[in-house]
Amino acid sequence: MPTLRIAALVPVDEAEGPGSRVALWVQGCSLRCPGCCNPQMFDPHGGREATPADVLAAVDRERGRLEGVTFVGGEPFEQAEALAEVARGARARGLGVVVFSGYPLEELRGGRAPGADGLLAQTDLLVDGRHRRDRPDAGRRWVGSTNQCFHFLTGRYRPGIEVLSPGADTTAELRIGPGGAAARAAAPLTTSTGGPARGPPRAG
Repeated sequence: MPTLRIAALVPVDEAEGPGSRVALWVQGCSLRCPGCCNPQMFDPHGGREATPADVLAAVDRERGRLEGVTFVGGEPFEQAEALAEVARGARARGLGVVVFSGYPLEELRGGRAPGADGLLAQTDLLVDGRHRRDRPDAGRRWVGSTNQCFHFLTGRYRPGIEVLSPGADTTAELRIGPGGAAARAAAPLTTSTGGPARGPPRAG
């Protein structure tokens, strides 16, 4: 069974896609987009090891509360084979699958990432494109730059769900950990360089 390197897993998240979701940040990204708010996730040897079964166990613990699962990173398609197993299990449980990738869809379909076809086959919504800190996007949910595209690969989600209503703001979450430390997640987050980017819970 393939294993994963993961940076973070949030069992119930509402900032990384439609509804309540398990959000999984994978560890490792060779794209290394300038302005990324998760540079600590570039190193493929960081984070911790987990199996698809471990992730699906987290899904099952919250299943009655979930609309779906989301894979972010890091770069999910650099661990496509293992994530395809998670996605297959999630969809077998009636859940939707959202994947964020720096690789454009045409690169994924062209064989740029080994195993990409298997993960794409289990994906309902793909959000693709490298983060561009010089092209901030304040009009859509869940993305950080205007070049990023939403690909509705099945009929589960409808085009337009990503568009913010006039005057609306992006979703933000504040989580309190067991020790009382606060962690914030949002889409998009603002980096220390002033450029918007997406990211996982962060201390602060």
